[in-house]
Amino acid sequence: MTGHRVPLGDMPADEFEEYGRRAVGWIAGYLAHPERHPVLARVAPGDIKRALPAKPPAQGESMEAILADFERTVVSGITHWNHPSFFAYFAISGSGPGILGELLASALNVNGMLWKTSPAATELEEVALDWLRQMIGLPSSFMGIIMDTASVASLCAIAAAREAVGEHAFREQGSSGGPRLRLYTSEHAHSSIEKAGIVLGLGRVGVRKIPVDAEFRMDGDALRHAIAEDRAAGWRPFCVVATVGTTSTTSVDPVPAIAEICAAEDLWLHVDGAYAGMAAVAPEFRWALDGCDHADSVVVNPHKWLFTPIDCSAFYCRRPDVLRAAFTLVPEYLRTVEGEQTAVRDFMDYGVQLGRRFRALKLWMVIRYFGWEGLAARIREHIRLGRLLASWVDASPEFERTAPTPFSTVCLRAHPPGASDDELERLNTAVLDAVNATGDAYLSHTKLDGKFTLRFAIGNIRTTESHVRTAWELIQREARKARTR
Repeated sequence: MTGHRVPLGDMPADEFEEYGRRAVGWIAGYLAHPERHPVLARVAPGDIKRALPAKPPAQGESMEAILADFERTVVSGITHWNHPSFFAYFAISGSGPGILGELLASALNVNGMLWKTSPAATELEEVALDWLRQMIGLPSSFMGIIMDTASVASLCAIAAAREAVGEHAFREQGSSGGPRLRLYTSEHAHSSIEKAGIVLGLGRVGVRKIPVDAEFRMDGDALRHAIAEDRAAGWRPFCVVATVGTTSTTSVDPVPAIAEICAAEDLWLHVDGAYAGMAAVAPEFRWALDGCDHADSVVVNPHKWLFTPIDCSAFYCRRPDVLRAAFTLVPEYLRTVEGEQTAVRDFMDYGVQLGRRFRALKLWMVIRYFGWEGLAARIREHIRLGRLLASWVDASPEFERTAPTPFSTVCLRAHPPGASDDELERLNTAVLDAVNATGDAYLSHTKLDGKFTLRFAIGNIRTTESHVRTAWELIQREARKARTR
């Protein structure tokens, strides 16, 4: 291919406008008709790399050629999370206003590390997160900050919990010579909690997993017993992470009871509400965050179930002074008069990152475009669809639910009468593989009490009842086929 020589400077404005229109046109068509693509990418490992040159181009190439390769090569290797029949993991979706917000944020390309480096980035973040705080019912005592993901938000929360331990200066001296810290979370907590323990020097031995009850919620009595046992053995309990919407089953830990234990034991309580916390936008589901007003920190993910393009995680902290004490480090080249003499907030002081994208813009635009009532209506519809699917599963003599359905994620498996455990695992594995191979729907799986379980997560803004019904019919069809082989 011949080179496309570009004069010094950026792409000419008229060329940017031309191809910008083409790109936005492609996006509009993609969002209008996502079913034209198989949900799960139909490529083998290495296919995309082999389709692209091994060396970078010496001369610039035309946008015509670049966009052609995007459509021909890149899109063929995409698993379409924006597809209305994407039911795996937690079905994130980027909405139109969120995508436009992302575009505008990329054009501005600011770094919101300090108030001074872009005042609007800082203050819009404060406004958008205060709006969201009101929508989910957290008290005004919580300060909000946007992190990239709940994994990083939880890491920062646990670091703040460590900072709150008064017996040792962990920030200055590290772990050496300090008490042996113990963190508690449930057996069904997200893996990021254990990873945070590894990163912060607790080691996996410093993370104690608490058993769950029959509905996969943390057992409060078991937590209380574990804390007492650890204190007697010389550990220093310092933090509990409760989950609102566990990854496998979307179960909700008993946060009010856990908060009482944390208050009595002087432990930091962090609540990981990455998925189900967003349900509280609908007032009748605000119970999901019961007890969180007594937590020290809470995280919810607008990019999971508030139709905001990934990544955008809202982290709230009731003790921002402790969070800041854990992270603030201001070299001379970052000192500002505003930061030292006024009430402005420099978000770089409240987490790991110095460079901070303008994520608040897309969240602000999503909330403004749909409104509180519109967002609640969409979440409410997803929960209705989840419960409708659960009713279909319950009515089938060939299937069973393997966990409760508090929100919009259904755990199920094919369970024909008389099948052994080994036969059921082989059957459901075959069903999962067959459904995903069709390209018409995409499911993921988990194991609950040793049972191989299909997860059907409804959360895409474009998903309708017809998509759910079609996927359920597909599951039943593939189960019948698998049983006759």
